[in-house]
Amino acid sequence: MKLGVNHKTGRKWSLTSWLASDDPASGVFTLEWEPKKSRLIIKRRGVPYWSSGLIVKWNNVLLFDNMNDQYHTDQGKHFTYYIINNVTDPEEYFTYSIDAKYESLLYPQDGGRSAWQLQYWGPIMDRNVGITEFGFCYGYGMEDEGCERWNQPKCRSHKQNFQVRSGRFANSQGLGYSNSITPADGTANLSSSDCRAYCWNDCDCLGYGGDSYGPGCYIWEGKLQFVQDNSGRSPRYYVISTEPSNKERKKWIAPVIATAILVLIFSAFYCLWRIYRLRGDVKRREEKHLLELTTPDRLLDANELENDGNTGNNIKVFSFASIAAATNNFAPGSKLGGGGFGPVYKGISLEGREIAIKRLSRNSGQGLVEFKNELILIAKLQHMNLVKLLGCCFQGEEKMLINEYMPNKSLDSFLFNPTKNAQLDWKNRVNIIEGIDQGLLYLHRFSRLKVIHRDLKASNILLDKNMCAKISDFGMARIFKRNGKEANTNRIVGTYGYMSPKYAMEGIFSEKSDVFSFGVLMLEIVSGRKNNSFYHVNGPLNLVGYAWELWQRDAGQDLMDPNLKDSCPTHQLLRFICVALSCLEDSAADRPTILEVISMLKNEIVPLPILKKPAFFMGSNVINEDLLGKGSENYTVNGLSISRMDAR
Repeated sequence: MKLGVNHKTGRKWSLTSWLASDDPASGVFTLEWEPKKSRLIIKRRGVPYWSSGLIVKWNNVLLFDNMNDQYHTDQGKHFTYYIINNVTDPEEYFTYSIDAKYESLLYPQDGGRSAWQLQYWGPIMDRNVGITEFGFCYGYGMEDEGCERWNQPKCRSHKQNFQVRSGRFANSQGLGYSNSITPADGTANLSSSDCRAYCWNDCDCLGYGGDSYGPGCYIWEGKLQFVQDNSGRSPRYYVISTEPSNKERKKWIAPVIATAILVLIFSAFYCLWRIYRLRGDVKRREEKHLLELTTPDRLLDANELENDGNTGNNIKVFSFASIAAATNNFAPGSKLGGGGFGPVYKGISLEGREIAIKRLSRNSGQGLVEFKNELILIAKLQHMNLVKLLGCCFQGEEKMLINEYMPNKSLDSFLFNPTKNAQLDWKNRVNIIEGIDQGLLYLHRFSRLKVIHRDLKASNILLDKNMCAKISDFGMARIFKRNGKEANTNRIVGTYGYMSPKYAMEGIFSEKSDVFSFGVLMLEIVSGRKNNSFYHVNGPLNLVGYAWELWQRDAGQDLMDPNLKDSCPTHQLLRFICVALSCLEDSAADRPTILEVISMLKNEIVPLPILKKPAFFMGSNVINEDLLGKGSENYTVNGLSISRMDAR
């Protein structure tokens, strides 16, 4: 092809770069022939970016000042400049060619073909051979490399440049990928060169993300520092750095050392004073949180919530931009499901870790109290059978919880799904029951705070890749004082069918309320049926009543899920059913503690209790949502949904 211009028609022949390495849309760079100065020139969005320098002739070969000398002198390569003064078609253009006998020798890997390519970040290459020698042009001019000059922001100098580094941007506490912004998020015609120009012209910009971010620019600015990862395994970013000369370094050594010593002395005194003050503040703040969670429920304003979330519990705070990037800007394909709290999304963090994001719905009339409750509560709890909270995110009205992602989702998505139910053999179900009771034992006895979950059900039990059970959704949980036996609430929350009768009717709850829910859950696990999946007019209204009738007829083995017939020992099944029914006693005093439940399940020499008729009250005025949706079962796929605030 040719690069040039037709002076009569005004037509120009130029070469345009791609938008990105994998996007053939028109990019920001063009390679043109400039007739007035007889030189090649690269323009960035119409502004001169680089020039080849003037063309000269040496040993009958045309050369350019700012192009690779080795490329010029290879045999068989010809730069040709034509001026055609034809009256009807006056043209002026530049061409390049290579002798056919040399092509196959010089480019064997490319089928013996030479081809100029204008790269999406600026330079020219002939296949894999670099023609130009510059990296990036910054606008302050580099005559030896051909970079052009253009207007510069006052905050930049020739000492500064972009360097590709592996690591992360962090705030002064070493946390997060904070303060990232998206100046043109979602705009499809932006390239990495646009990101670089935007960052260079923004005096607060510290660096920007690479091509892996896709369309749009991710910029880091503010009071951040870049934490280098020398292993090179972390993501790579373009970071603005300043490299002063040795002379300048020596000039500033003495003042810097003196200033540093004074700052250290002042900082030491300041830190001692702050530690003294903070000890009192932390104690008062913890007492305030405990008071809020043990007193009657109340709504909290957003400012109070943000202050508590950021300073009260040492929770990692993610930036909104990092969460948006992790979920592809909350794309529909990233959505796992939702509940009363709001939608739940799957994301990939900048470290490459899978995460689950619970996003508080702006239009939801419920969830704000639960958000604060879960944020403060679960941050204090650490156990392998509890879902781990990784952090939170606040920005304006946006409030999100970031949890570890559970690849096998929730227990109900297996247990009540005919296509997946068979994957849970007896060994898996026993391990799941043991995981749940160990999590409850920690909450009731061994955590720093005695916690009552209040919404234990199959959809709130998540399964990791090894089918290990983890209790989730602490939005309804309440903290007890260590010597507390029971409490009353004026706001009954949870799910009918799993609530103990005293809590459902009077609002009185204790750790035995969780034991009741655990008993229902055990029956569901061994039978593979929902508690409210019964529709008999004259028979039992729920699974609890059905299990009691079978037990009275010495036919407890008939409760077993048919999929377990080859893997379930009958004596162990009957022991599990008996323990489950003991958890469902009408009086809380007659129910075992979770520690006693574990002892009866694991130790077969421990005698089983004499059972009374269980409490399987279900009021006729309750319209269960499963009955309304009988025609199409919906299984929880996110495992992070919050229960409805109104009893159901």
